Amino acid sequence: MDPKTRNAAIAAACIMFGFGFVAYWMPTLMLALGERSTLAAGIFAIVFVIGFFFVFWLRAKKQHEDDRS
Repeated sequence: MDPKTRNAAIAAACIMFGFGFVAYWMPTLMLALGERSTLAAGIFAIVFVIGFFFVFWLRAKKQHEDDRS
């Protein structure tokens, strides 16, 4: 495994661990937010899902730029 591939795997694992940690606590967070506002709870869920894909999209874009150089 070359350093570039290893760094990409480590970054992906960190991202997955971070989002996995938040996803584990998601029901608790949603219930707490839902007590105050169901709209806030829904927005939180949408931002979480969009954020997950956005982070990997940014990584892919950065790697694609690095490959061109």
